Amino acid sequence: MKKKLFKILGIVALLIVGVLVAAPFFLEAKIGELIKANVNNNLNATLDFAEADLSLIASFPNAEVSLKKLSLVNKAPFEGDTLFASDELSLKMGIGELFKGAGEPIGVKSLIVDRALVHITVDKDGNASFDIAKEGDPSEETAPDEGAAEGFSFDMESYEITNTDIIYDDRSTGMRLEINDMQHRGNGDLSLSKSELQTQTDALVSFEMDSTNYLNKNKIKLDALIGIDLNENKYSFLKNEAYINQLPLVFDGFVKINENDQEVDISFKTPSSDFKNFLAVIPEAYSKDIENVQTTGNFTLEGQFKGVVDEAHIPKFNIKINSENASFKYPDLPKSVKNVFIDTEINNNTGIVEDTYVDIEKLSFMIDEDKFNMNAKITELLGNTKVNAHIDGTMNLANIEKAYPVPADLDLKGLLSADITTAFDMASVEKERYENTDTKGTLSLTDFEYSSEELANPVKLETANLTFNPKTVSLNELKGTTGKTDFNATGTIDNLLGFMFNDEVVAGNFDLKSNYFDLGDFMVEETASATDVSGNGEGGSPSTSEEKIKIPSFLDANITAAAHTVIYDNLTLKDVRGNLRIKDQKAVLGNMTSSIFDGKMAFNGEVSTKEETPTFAMKLDMDQLEIGETFQALDLFKSIAPIAQVLKGELDSDIELSGNLTDDLVPDLLTLSGNILANVMTREINSEEAPLLSALDGKLDFIDLKKLNLDDLKTKLSFENGLVTVKPFTVNYNDIAINVDGSHTFDKKLNYKATMQVPAKYLGSEVNKLLAEIDDDSLDELTVPVVANIGGDYTSPSVTTDLTTGVKSLTSQLVEIQKQKLIDKGKDKAKDLIGDVLNQNKKTGDSTSTNSTKEGVKEVLGGLLGSSKTDAAESPSDSTAEGKEEGDDVKEKAKSIIGGLLGSKKKASDEKDTDN
Repeated sequence: MKKKLFKILGIVALLIVGVLVAAPFFLEAKIGELIKANVNNNLNATLDFAEADLSLIASFPNAEVSLKKLSLVNKAPFEGDTLFASDELSLKMGIGELFKGAGEPIGVKSLIVDRALVHITVDKDGNASFDIAKEGDPSEETAPDEGAAEGFSFDMESYEITNTDIIYDDRSTGMRLEINDMQHRGNGDLSLSKSELQTQTDALVSFEMDSTNYLNKNKIKLDALIGIDLNENKYSFLKNEAYINQLPLVFDGFVKINENDQEVDISFKTPSSDFKNFLAVIPEAYSKDIENVQTTGNFTLEGQFKGVVDEAHIPKFNIKINSENASFKYPDLPKSVKNVFIDTEINNNTGIVEDTYVDIEKLSFMIDEDKFNMNAKITELLGNTKVNAHIDGTMNLANIEKAYPVPADLDLKGLLSADITTAFDMASVEKERYENTDTKGTLSLTDFEYSSEELANPVKLETANLTFNPKTVSLNELKGTTGKTDFNATGTIDNLLGFMFNDEVVAGNFDLKSNYFDLGDFMVEETASATDVSGNGEGGSPSTSEEKIKIPSFLDANITAAAHTVIYDNLTLKDVRGNLRIKDQKAVLGNMTSSIFDGKMAFNGEVSTKEETPTFAMKLDMDQLEIGETFQALDLFKSIAPIAQVLKGELDSDIELSGNLTDDLVPDLLTLSGNILANVMTREINSEEAPLLSALDGKLDFIDLKKLNLDDLKTKLSFENGLVTVKPFTVNYNDIAINVDGSHTFDKKLNYKATMQVPAKYLGSEVNKLLAEIDDDSLDELTVPVVANIGGDYTSPSVTTDLTTGVKSLTSQLVEIQKQKLIDKGKDKAKDLIGDVLNQNKKTGDSTSTNSTKEGVKEVLGGLLGSSKTDAAESPSDSTAEGKEEGDDVKEKAKSIIGGLLGSKKKASDEKDTDN
């Protein structure tokens, strides 16, 4: 019998284990659908999750459901906003809950939430994104114990929220609360009508109201035992201790939730009156290790919240902060802060939120003999805040870091003296009605020095003196240095309150004078966060540091400037004067003049750093600038006209250009576009330093480029996208006109053509010999076009010419001219001889003209032939063939000439007979 019983029990146990193991595979889909159905049917939001895991063994006799990548997304009027998201949410419940229908509530015993974000938004109309419960039909009545529509019943014994951020953003009141890195857990049996819940909370809290930050990631810790009475919906603080940063507080009281409001009655105070309590309020990063600080005097903080909370009211409250004749000294610092008096109250006596006020009756302290005093009344703190305050005192700023552990990079020096009274309301400030504000007094700084990683060099103020007037602040004097730069400024600031409270720009007019102003002293080094995407295989390594100059976005100023010396990049400008208008991260230069490179320069234009890539547009008028210095110092000019750097002389130029700037406000050459109209007055050319001129010298022997005449050279250049185009211009070398046109790139790739009308006399000895033989003055003006094509780059140019072809063509032309001249000379001689014969026969009479002509011809021929014959007779019998050939040539020429003449004569006679 026993064996049979054990056998049955074993089988049942195996069946139970088998069910527990197998059930999750059948129930996971069901439980996931069940949870979604219960939530989505009862909320005006959509619940979703990536997967639902079910375990029956680890938490037996309970079931544990784990939801991964869970989100709860709002519907209208916050459609698409994520109200809640979590990496994982775990629910523990009885196994029987898994078998309930979609309309039945699920009892949850414990809840664990990890890595969650809760983002609650209240819009300007007061609609809250957490108000997602669906409203039931008012015509339907439901019994109080019917929980079918509730979806879940929480009979929890424990819950835990870890690594969670909570954001409450109320745009209707301008309030924002952030709780970061919250770790919270609670234990207790909440299924009972009366129970106790033990809670532990750690978090970082930030609180902002109307753009004023009151808490900034202040550390909060709360260990509390909370009494829960579900019958009365009352929650009481039974035993608790809280810490704000390191300030301990104890709470007492309760919160009771009624149908239409909540009752609050909570009081708190510091458990001791030690002045270390005051230091504990300050964030740990600044208060450091307060355990070892020596203190005297007292500090107390106590308060009470009592009243109802509904749509129109908050609890009335009174908070008192008090300290009398206290002091403290850090062990590692040489000086102490003494005579500390604090008498401050924060109150609300009506329960109306706008009626909250702060009364700082006294706040004062001393370091050595320096004393600081302040009193203020701030009313309607959460409405139209009104401020009435007075500050006075004298303080050696260097003593602050000797008495208090300020940040390491804060290095203050100088003597501050202030006596200021101010009265204003935030509505007037926000609406820019600064005439309703009243600020009076003076503030001065002497021998002030400030260093920071955000500054390229320490700022040293010899003197700074301001007078506060009801509407403006007068800058009576601001004299100081930073790096090598000195400055002396005066002027007015128009809306200091707008800048302080509304993030408005600082508007003003200033006169700035400087003996030496170096823009490099204002360079700020920024570390870029971009990664290496060059594809060099190194992966995403951080890029190197960059230097950037940014025009302040908060500055709206008109500056009249005068500086004896200004250093910009590698340029030195002298006697700089003009107007600078700064607004919207743009600097507009007007009527600026300067001496540079032994000449004068005027410039107008603008520089903008508003976009990621800075831009500029400029007009320059240069007068009598030294060419060599200009082109050696300016990379822009080196790229636009590289040849000009070998010229010695002066330059007049009008320049219009625009483009992008690098981070240190130097023109990015590849983005430039513009025009240059230049007038060059050259004294000398140093051709040895110019590879281009040397290459031309090598190709053109007839030109000495050192003697090139560039006086009164005028040319126009245009450039865009890295290409410089030169409008055709003409220069002269002696009696050679050289026409030049073409283009080059900013990386000095050349594409030019020089066309020269070269007189024939410059084209070599063979040409000059032919010219001498021809001996014709008309040929002195004969020119040959020679084209030089220039390519390559400026440092290694390639020059090709058609000079050889031109010389060959000219030589052939001159040979033909010489031949024709010889023939014409023979014709003229024959005409003269025959003309003499014909004239003589004409005198003797027409009857014998024919015989006379024949005789005359014979005589001429005889003379010619006789001469030849005589020459032959006079020559030795063994005369050379060359002599014979010459005689034959003369005979042939004579025959040709005479034949021509006779032919012409015969033709004329025939024409005469025809006419008769």
